[in-house]
Amino acid sequence: MRKSLEVIYEQGVFRLLEPVELPEHQRGHVMIDDEEDGVDTAYMQQCGREADEQVTLAMVRQALAKMPGSLTQDFIAERDDR
Repeated sequence: MRKSLEVIYEQGVFRLLEPVELPEHQRGHVMIDDEEDGVDTAYMQQCGREADEQVTLAMVRQALAKMPGSLTQDFIAERDDR
């Protein structure tokens, strides 16, 4: 059986945040995600390292304004294709 469980690490021990139905002494594996509140902090740190401080919001808006069409229309078309 494979199941994702939410745990909290307290005083050197992982404590389950929900009940689990397993026999006593059942062994398993725990995988730790480097995420906090649904945010992948490792990815955000990588983005921060790759960010170009020279690029301003005005420059981004100017570049986006040159793109034809609208993202809203793209989303609607993609939804309709499903």
